[in-house]
Amino acid sequence: MRSAEPQEKGIRSSSASSGASQASDLTLRLLEFLASEPLQRGVTELSQHFALPKATIHRHLRTLLNRDFLRQDPVTLRYEPGIKLFQLGERLRDRFSIAQASREAMQQLRDATGQAVTVSALVDGRVVVLDLVQGSSVIEFGIRPGTEMSLTRSAHGKVALAFGPAQLLADSLRRASTSKSSAGIDAESLARQIEAARKQGWVTAANEVVFGMNALAAPVFDSRGAYAGAIAIVGSVQFIAARPKASQHARVKQAARQISHQLGWRSH
Repeated sequence: MRSAEPQEKGIRSSSASSGASQASDLTLRLLEFLASEPLQRGVTELSQHFALPKATIHRHLRTLLNRDFLRQDPVTLRYEPGIKLFQLGERLRDRFSIAQASREAMQQLRDATGQAVTVSALVDGRVVVLDLVQGSSVIEFGIRPGTEMSLTRSAHGKVALAFGPAQLLADSLRRASTSKSSAGIDAESLARQIEAARKQGWVTAANEVVFGMNALAAPVFDSRGAYAGAIAIVGSVQFIAARPKASQHARVKQAARQISHQLGWRSH
């Protein structure tokens, strides 16, 4: 009988720990559900959704309400996300920007390929370089953060057209079809390049930004699966051919997936 006492304490401790874990899980699930809902929700609706007693749901809602993670409408008595959740989201926003999320992947890609690495994003409909890591070559790549890249004559730009907002591509194709400049790109050629980029998941732009240079870029996606930007290796056409090595585009795509996961994207 004496030896059973410690065992009973251990069982009670394990049970209490399990109960606390389940309670925390429910609190988080309630918060996640309400944050994703467009409308306020009442206790009865939440009880039905989670298949739990109203008293249990109400107890967890009060905890979140007291900590300002939720607010309760004084008229309808329904619940919705509170100011604390908004404040935390604002504080964390910069941590999940593509520039912040890409730094480790950029370094790893540079080390693996020896080439300069750039990351871009769409800013007001323009493709802008956000960050650059120089390659191992003694020759430095001249483009700096803040540089705007051509939508139709750069790897970063063509990735944005292939995976970004549909209107961006439509506008570019329209301009290309009406352009009379010999330096421009015709709409049919651009459309073929965009289709190829979508199929293979990467694109190059040999001799387009600077003669003798090439870039190999792949898209980055955010938590919603929407286009967030691109990562590319940049170097001489001697080292990055117009049709690059399989190992090169595999590494660039892997770096893009790594950054996408940092931004909350999950592949299916």
